[in-house]
Amino acid sequence: MFNRILSSLFVISIVAASFVHAETKPAKRTPNPAFAPVEDVAGLPRVLLIGDSISIGYTLGVRDLLKRKANVHRIPTNGGPSSNGVANLKAWLGESKWDVVHFNFGLHDLVYMGPKGERLVDPKSEGSHHQVSLTDYEKNLTRIVAQLRATGAKVIWCSTTPVPVGTKGRVPDESILFNEVAAKVMKAASVPTNDLHSHAKAKLTEVQLPANVHFTPAGSQYLAEKVATEIEKALRP
Repeated sequence: MFNRILSSLFVISIVAASFVHAETKPAKRTPNPAFAPVEDVAGLPRVLLIGDSISIGYTLGVRDLLKRKANVHRIPTNGGPSSNGVANLKAWLGESKWDVVHFNFGLHDLVYMGPKGERLVDPKSEGSHHQVSLTDYEKNLTRIVAQLRATGAKVIWCSTTPVPVGTKGRVPDESILFNEVAAKVMKAASVPTNDLHSHAKAKLTEVQLPANVHFTPAGSQYLAEKVATEIEKALRP
């Protein structure tokens, strides 16, 4: 009898523990709808957005603004620095035909790294350096542009948005330096620029989060309007 009671208590403890585990198990993160697969509408041109979290923020806005005008896709991840673009562009493009590709790299390139690979360090600290140097940034963009143009798509470069004062691991507004390098590459390749930097700066205190490179939801929609306008221009015969 005593052994039977012990066995019953043991089973009860296991069941109870399983309920506790189930209740304390962290909930799964809701997938970002910007990454949801897009089912093409036949007959509409195909657009690909390439970029970091800023582009993730305006993806849904662009998709909505170009509804019934284009099938707007994006890469299934944060594009990161230009070095990541060089490594992954072939996979991102896939075997599909693209009519327009709108792309950007920059905010990750200008991040300051520590001597041991630490990310977002104080730019004034000893041994700190850009994640991607300006020289390598130019080389990377040159390679990326050549690969994009080879697809036959219309290519649009998107200038990097402003870096406000107080942003961790970045120097205010070093995106200007990177945009100048990008402008040289795009001019040589005859690639038009969507000047999202100037567009954002015109209303920066209203649309950008304080001491942060990211934007408010209204700010992302404001960027989406400019992006959609430039893509729509490229889609015209």
